[in-house]
Amino acid sequence: MNFINQVLQWFLNSNHWQGDSGIPHRTFEHLVMSGFSLLVAAAIALPIGIAIGHFGKGGNLAINISNIGRAIPSFALLVLAAQVFGIAAASQLVGFGAVPAFVALVALAIPPMVTNSYIGMREVDADVKEAARGMGMRQRAVLLRVELPIALPLIMAGVRTSSVNVVATATLAALVAWGGLGRFIVDGFGLQDYPMMFAGAVMVAILSLIVEFSLAGVQRLTTPAGLRPSESVRKEEPIERVRDAAAVAA
Repeated sequence: MNFINQVLQWFLNSNHWQGDSGIPHRTFEHLVMSGFSLLVAAAIALPIGIAIGHFGKGGNLAINISNIGRAIPSFALLVLAAQVFGIAAASQLVGFGAVPAFVALVALAIPPMVTNSYIGMREVDADVKEAARGMGMRQRAVLLRVELPIALPLIMAGVRTSSVNVVATATLAALVAWGGLGRFIVDGFGLQDYPMMFAGAVMVAILSLIVEFSLAGVQRLTTPAGLRPSESVRKEEPIERVRDAAAVAA
């Protein structure tokens, strides 16, 4: 109980809520780095995954590359990026850790988005697409009005996975002299200030949960009503849900 009281006292200390090293500013840094990394990763990964899923070419290569990316530990990506980009001129303009952390987080976010986008597009039933073409839809209309709505739940699941991974892993950016909530953990460890370290871990966990539940709600809202599972089948695998929805639509 004494340790918990120390953590509570740390949170209640007004000094920890002010200035560039305060909780609001560190949270803002964390969100900016995570959000910008996710936007860039989505701009790269989603078009690739959707394109290869739609045309059915290059899928195996893309998935294999994504799997290699998943196999590399996040910390290894960060250290490698720090070695390659840490001495670049751009890094000196925005802080030593900004570029390495950004590169590592983008690399971390891309694989789930590519994989889920590709699988979601490939799982759209061929009969559904053929029926759409039979109704006179052009290729672009089939993609935008048929394939993407059906694949959207799985695509959003990839975005959701990447988002939670990035928010949690952005903590490591403090190891290469960047800010964010990870600073409380790294500085607390260095100073042997364990209440600070624990408080930082709690804030990262809470932020990750907020992102998880928020995107779960977005995923639910962006899923077409006809594809939303009932309570009895909500625990099915995402791929199975897409397959079933496509079969019903056919």
